Formats: sequence, structure tokens, C-alpha cells
Amino acid sequence: MLMGDLLEEFFRRPYVAAKVAEGKLPDTWRAIVGDRAADVTTELRLENRILHVRIQSSVLRSELFYQRDALRDEINRRSGLRLINAVIIR
Repeated sequence: MLMGDLLEEFFRRPYVAAKVAEGKLPDTWRAIVGDRAADVTTELRLENRILHVRIQSSVLRSELFYQRDALRDEINRRSGLRLINAVIIR
């Protein structure tokens, strides 16, 4: 077996894949919401499959609040697994 095959198999394991996706979460968030929203995001924390997001801008916070389900679905789609069950915007 080649080293590349071993690494590919390792990164496909559910726990490892979830940890890699969690590590990429800030970049995924920026790609989905854009630079402006990512710049005013002061907290991005994943606990028990719930993503806690703190936004400084009240206007942006309200706008993203109504898009929570779409944000969850897009994060899960980009990560390739069910990483998040819910998004809480504060």
C-alpha cells in the first residue's frame, strides 16, 4: 500500500474528516458570508454540532439570523459531511 493511499484512507475516517472540516471552518465561513461579514464576526465556535456565531453589526446579525438554515446547509455541503445541526447567531 502506498503512503498516499494510507493518508487518503486516514482522512476519510469520520472523526478525522470532522476535525479537518472544523479546522477549516473560519475559511469556509468567510467563503460563504463574504469578507465584510467575516471581518465583523468576533466568535465562531462549534460545540456539540451547534455553531455559535457572534456578529458585531446588528444589521448584519439580523440578516444572517434569517439565513441560519441556509448557512448550516451550505457549511455542511462544503465540508462534505454533516458537521453542523444548527447555527446560533448572537
